[in-house]
Amino acid sequence: MTAIEPQTIRTDRLTLLPLRVEHADEMAAALADAQLHTFIGGSPATVEALRARYERLVAGSPDADVSWCNWVVQLHDEDGDCLTGTVQATVTAGDGAVAAEIAWVVGTPWQRRGIASEAARGLVAWLAKQHVRTVVAHIHPDHAASAAVATAAGLAPTEHWHDGEVRWEGTA
Repeated sequence: MTAIEPQTIRTDRLTLLPLRVEHADEMAAALADAQLHTFIGGSPATVEALRARYERLVAGSPDADVSWCNWVVQLHDEDGDCLTGTVQATVTAGDGAVAAEIAWVVGTPWQRRGIASEAARGLVAWLAKQHVRTVVAHIHPDHAASAAVATAAGLAPTEHWHDGEVRWEGTA
């Protein structure tokens, strides 16, 4: 598989910008609420830890059959432009098909405004243009907001579980 490089994705209110290490400062503040980690574990990252993580992500996967595609979600509204969260896709070639596992997070101040759903829909549409056919997300069974985002992106729950989360699946 040829590596897939993230490109800028535009939706009605958002621009998904390919991740850069320089985004760490603003993203550390955007994702600073400990409640964001209720379902995913861990705790908010410091600027330094986030910068180190972004350096690894931007460097890309060491596996030639896997592409790490990461974006920050920039909201355009009456208050101006600000980074509100992230979306990501781990794209893998196998069995003659290309699949992507996706994830999203939106900072607490911007939740319940449809931002994650809009970003996930934009991401899935972009993945379809990259010839990705299967899209997967793993969601905690009690995380109703993420289930709603997955549904909006065209995914449906399956009977499969992984590490205590339900596998959701759809086509791009």
